[in-house]
Amino acid sequence: MVDTKTAEESQAELLRRIAAQDREAMARFYEQMAGVLFSTAVRMLRDSHEAEEVIQDVFVQIWNKAATFDQALGAPFHWALGITRNRCIDRLRARQRRSCLLGDLADAVPLELVPCAASAQNLLSMDELAAVRSAVEGLSHEQRRAIEMAFFGGMTHLEIAEALNEPLGTIKARIRRGMVKLRESLQSYV
Repeated sequence: MVDTKTAEESQAELLRRIAAQDREAMARFYEQMAGVLFSTAVRMLRDSHEAEEVIQDVFVQIWNKAATFDQALGAPFHWALGITRNRCIDRLRARQRRSCLLGDLADAVPLELVPCAASAQNLLSMDELAAVRSAVEGLSHEQRRAIEMAFFGGMTHLEIAEALNEPLGTIKARIRRGMVKLRESLQSYV
């Protein structure tokens, strides 16, 4: 019990020093906490890449919010664990929203390309629009979907790989090959 109390006091002191922007204290706190917090994040998210991102966010939040730690409300470990848990829940909710949006995107009827009300020099001619439409239709379904998710959905390659349950390398190759094919198809318009 004495060892636990001593460890809690030591960690609370580190948090006080972190609140004063002490980088050495942050490094020591990280050494003490990172392993168990990372394990917790991996267990919750079931993805080590996402867990790494969450833990980075957790320690940024600890750096920025260390002054809000109140030892009367709990131990430093439980405070950091709560931050980790909340970040993981946020990530899981975002993943769920993204999945719903992708389902809606897959069910949506493709929209016709409609020129926006931009200046006349930015508009494509009907021939150019037809060429773009034909080039996009010339892509495989997998290439078109990955490119749409990346460029119109704003998703990273890793997010696309997770959403489609495909290897990351496969997604990168699809996007690359699809973009090369589009460039070749539209070469005469460049």
